[in-house]
Amino acid sequence: MLQQATSQTISDGPAPSPAAVDSAIARLQEYFRSIQNVLGYWWGELESNNTMEAEYVMLSRFLGHHNPEREEYIVNYLLSKQQDDGSWPIYYGAPGDLSTSVECYFALKLCGENPDSDPMRRAREFILARGGIPRARMFTRIWLALFGQWEWDGTPRLPTEMILIPYWAPFSIYRFASWARGCIVPLSIVLSRRPVCPLPPEQAIDELLPNGRSGTDYSLPAPPGFNLPRLVHLAEQTVGSIYNRIRFNPFRKWAEQKAIRWILEHQEDDGSWGGIQPPWVYSLIALSVCGFANDHPAMRRGFEGLDGFGIQKGDRWTIQGCISPVWDTCLIVQGLAESGVPPADPMLESATRWLVDKQILVGGDWQVQARQLQPGGWAFEFYNNYYPDIDDTAEVVLALRLGELPEKEDYLRRQAITRALNWVAGMQNRDGGWASFDKNNNHGYVTALTFSDFGEVLDPSSADVTAHVLEMYGKLGHKTDNRSLQAAYRYLRSEQEDNGSWFGRWGVNYIYGLGAVLPALEAAGEDMNQPYVRRAVQWLITHQNADGGWGESCASYIDPAQHGVGPSTASQTAWAVMALVAAGQADSPSAHRGVRYLLATQRPDGDWDEPYFTGAGFPGYRKGARVNRVPQPGERGFQGAELSAGFMINYHLYRNAWPLIALARYRTRMRAGSGPAHPQRNGHQPGNAPQL
Repeated sequence: MLQQATSQTISDGPAPSPAAVDSAIARLQEYFRSIQNVLGYWWGELESNNTMEAEYVMLSRFLGHHNPEREEYIVNYLLSKQQDDGSWPIYYGAPGDLSTSVECYFALKLCGENPDSDPMRRAREFILARGGIPRARMFTRIWLALFGQWEWDGTPRLPTEMILIPYWAPFSIYRFASWARGCIVPLSIVLSRRPVCPLPPEQAIDELLPNGRSGTDYSLPAPPGFNLPRLVHLAEQTVGSIYNRIRFNPFRKWAEQKAIRWILEHQEDDGSWGGIQPPWVYSLIALSVCGFANDHPAMRRGFEGLDGFGIQKGDRWTIQGCISPVWDTCLIVQGLAESGVPPADPMLESATRWLVDKQILVGGDWQVQARQLQPGGWAFEFYNNYYPDIDDTAEVVLALRLGELPEKEDYLRRQAITRALNWVAGMQNRDGGWASFDKNNNHGYVTALTFSDFGEVLDPSSADVTAHVLEMYGKLGHKTDNRSLQAAYRYLRSEQEDNGSWFGRWGVNYIYGLGAVLPALEAAGEDMNQPYVRRAVQWLITHQNADGGWGESCASYIDPAQHGVGPSTASQTAWAVMALVAAGQADSPSAHRGVRYLLATQRPDGDWDEPYFTGAGFPGYRKGARVNRVPQPGERGFQGAELSAGFMINYHLYRNAWPLIALARYRTRMRAGSGPAHPQRNGHQPGNAPQL
């Protein structure tokens, strides 16, 4: 039986034996061979939090589309995830979250769970101890208002006329991040129409209102202090009150019709909107309140597609907030190719062909800010034509450069790389970095809206995405003596923390940032002996756990004391090893200990156990970028360790994909000598690469 290195100290010592590393890599290669889909891709579960199941129940009830048998499975799943104090968390090991617990309680009651049962009693006590529904987030209140469990006056003003604002004007829907935009359009209809699905008395949740219905203040609390958010809040209340009293508004019908067209046009082939749960469920609700019956093609495809995100686990049923087949596949291809699987192996050839076929060759919302740019990106999911993302595109190109198709077909792979490079080059932001879905989407004033109390509403540059892009260009032989890559380099240098680390926007957290930035700098030809790189290495070494691994809690997004601190995980240890290898430290005690941790905790089938959430969707900063100062209690935007405004992710293939890449690079570097490798200047070069 394997010893868990998390329970022991791994001391400094010689490098792990090459045979042990080879064996671990071979197990991983066979693991991935065994789980590859016949079409060539890999797809692991994307686990988030239990608002997904709760909102599925609420959506089904609102649309009159619920399935009693499935609801029974959902009840089983929700109860299995309840914590001892009666709450439900945002991520594994987190303190309970009030809003998530309110939604789960309500969903259980809709499904017929006895309110006097022990789980319901404990949940109720937890919720009331934290102020009940009046302290819940805005989106929870909107869900409850749909069922008459909260007053619509206690929700934000979001006039449908926003759809009429030109793209270049303040508060246009295109000033918001793609995921927020996809929510704003349908919610503007819902918040204007204010529908209510009546419930029988036994399903009401008045018991979660500490002062009862008559004693509850439903008004929206004003942001503290005298600042832009407070001024915007006062303006919203005044204008909204006048707006709702206008009986004849010639723009309202026109705006609603345009919003409906926008929603229908943005539905993907799989029935989704943006490939993610929030705009998906709000779009179905908006269409429903506008008279679209459940058997309308858009509604039917929407619900069928949403069901496809569900996973049956025995007598339990869970639903994913998103799916990640493209992301999973491109990471696994890199690991397999770098670990020695030849490009002609059927496993890699079929994956390469699948990735080439998934390139998006039609336009999307990104063209609002890049109007003349031709498409060429990849999305995260099977279908998401409107929102290809730069991070996926960079990682797919890093995978495709290592693959090949049969001789007469390989031009397709080379063409795909060329299109991608041109698209990514055209999506660079003014600050030199790259965001995820849009260009120059960083207008901070939109975060002042009362509506903007969730996650991130902007999509600015981030160090991790920029690093992946820089690594892509570097490994394809592009030199950094051009203006574009020089700007990217300057951006990354400006984003380094004083202690040497980098913030992780899409992965937890500073370990992820380092695991992205240092390999990118090496690929770009940087001198890895520079003092700022040495500071980064020292930060990593300082934060290595006694068991040899690395770990970092999601709480690091709100607590500086948690930076680089947490139980060791396979994925985060892999990021640290990748960073050390890139910095020329493969043959260091720290790297050896990290690799020994991975070897000691790997299971016989090649897998690792990793319940911790190491992926980030929304750290909860509104502006979407790292903050110089985390909001404190009483300030707008404050969240505790529960990350009430966050959306954290456990990618179930991270624990395998990243260690394979790390072990492959470690082995390669140990065989060649531990110094930094020079960027690959030859090999598979894309034809007609753009001049950046």
